[in-house]
Amino acid sequence: MMLPQDIVVLLKKMTAQGKALSCRGIADSLGMSASNVSKSLERCKKAQLIDRHKKKVNVLALQEFLIHGIAYVFPVEAGRVGRGVPTYVSAAPISDAISNGSESYVWHYVRGTARGQHIEPLYPSVPEAALRDEELYQLLVIVDALRMGRAREKSIAIEELTKRMNCYAENQ
Repeated sequence: MMLPQDIVVLLKKMTAQGKALSCRGIADSLGMSASNVSKSLERCKKAQLIDRHKKKVNVLALQEFLIHGIAYVFPVEAGRVGRGVPTYVSAAPISDAISNGSESYVWHYVRGTARGQHIEPLYPSVPEAALRDEELYQLLVIVDALRMGRAREKSIAIEELTKRMNCYAENQ
């Protein structure tokens, strides 16, 4: 059974920083234990989202899962208002394509600079990991739009995800 952190591990593995990282390197960059990353990669292998050597992400399968399944498997709702790191329609690349009006959404993070409704991240350390890796941050914002968005936000997220996944597939 997949866990939300598995998506974070796969997304990190696809980024420029993540391609050359070992389990320990991925763990350190994501604020997870190496054993959690190892177990995550094993679950991803069983789900055929990564190759049998746990080196290359199956980009097309991951893209299909994110577009068609993530909202059902790992849904999210906006919670109370507080400080955090912007996400969903409040952060790039989604915010570049849509005006979110007065609504603001954040992952709870005590050292965050923005205020908004809290959205539960896929893993507790996501806000810190995202602040250290802009490429990962944008992928996680796209995933939040797929998890929570209405038709327009999902359409923008699908377009952004497809563009990025095509680049990742070419560079593997």
